[in-house]
Order: sequence, then structure tokens, then C-alpha cells
Amino acid sequence: MTSTTRPPAAPDCPSPRSCLLETIRAIEPWDALERTHVETATQWVTGGAPLYRVRKPDVPATHLVSYFVVLDHGRGQLLLVAHRKAGLWLPPGGHVEPDEHPWAAVVRECREELDLEAVASPITGEHPFFLTVTRTRGEGPHTDVSLWYLLDADARTVTSYDEREFAAIRWLTAEEVLEEPAESLDPHMHRFTQKLQHTRTGGQR
Repeated sequence: MTSTTRPPAAPDCPSPRSCLLETIRAIEPWDALERTHVETATQWVTGGAPLYRVRKPDVPATHLVSYFVVLDHGRGQLLLVAHRKAGLWLPPGGHVEPDEHPWAAVVRECREELDLEAVASPITGEHPFFLTVTRTRGEGPHTDVSLWYLLDADARTVTSYDEREFAAIRWLTAEEVLEEPAESLDPHMHRFTQKLQHTRTGGQR
């Protein structure tokens, strides 16, 4: 789980679908739920369903998302944003464009939402650390298949954010994230944080 010597994020695959499948299969599940989500996502990709959102908010009903969790290693803090539409504290991120590699979506969204160059964490490289399959709430409910990436940044370099999408940003330690009420966060944020803690401490629970 802690290897930093993986192959490049965009291998020479015959198609975006096969690249995505390789990316999903390389994720080491944290728990039974993530294992189920990886299996669900794998079946979704291999089944030939459309992968990318083509019309907001819910066409097709299931589509691909790239989240990115920004970590300040020195301070041990994670960046969360108050997402206006969701009404929750979430990692930044967005929908993957048609035939776009999920890591390329991270680079694009990081620039658009935080005016920041995406620097992959040495923990993961340009590979997703976590995967979730989530039914959204609110207008136009749909299912997000979300790849969670980990980025490296000094908190002092994050000086702006997209105020159209986010009402505020916060830097929290892993312990502070786990103290937040689950209903105020992405429904899988606590599990992501536990997986990250486990990885950063060398597998000590």
C-alpha cells in the first residue's frame, strides 16, 4: 500500500476504458466496503456502460469522478472544502471529461479550483489511493464512482479557491477529521482518513 515505485499513471493501454480498469484493479482495498466498491466499479467498467458525465447533473446516471486530498506532510493536515451544492465538507475534485485520464482530471481541477499545480504525494504517486461508489443527494441524484488521489502541498501555498463552488476551506489533522460529525463530511471521509493514517504509520492501527 505504501509503494512509491509504481509504473506511470497513464500506461500504454489500448483504450481509456482499459486504462481505467487497470487503475481500479491496482487499488488495495482498505476494508470490506472498499472491496465491494472496487468490485462494483470493475463490473461497471467491464460491462460497457458509459463512463463520463455528458450532461449535468445526472446523465448518465453513473459516472466517473476524480477527488484529490491535499496533504501538508509537515503539518500533518488535510485540506477540506465546504462545497456549496453538496452542503458538506469534501475534498476538492470534479467529473472526469470524456476520454480524459483520471490523473489529468486531477491536474485540471486542482488548477481550476485551487489555482495550484498538482504534485503527487510520494505515498501514492499519480495513482488513486481510495475508491468509492456513492449515491449523491439533492437535485438530480446520481451515482459517483470516485477515485481519490493524494497530493502534496505546503498549506501556505494554497492562497485562493473557487468561491463559486466552495464557501470556505479548512486544514485539519487526521485526528480532527475523525472528530468531525460524519454527517458533515463526505460519507466516506472517515474511512479514507483511517486508511491514510494506517499507511502513514507503516501499517500500525
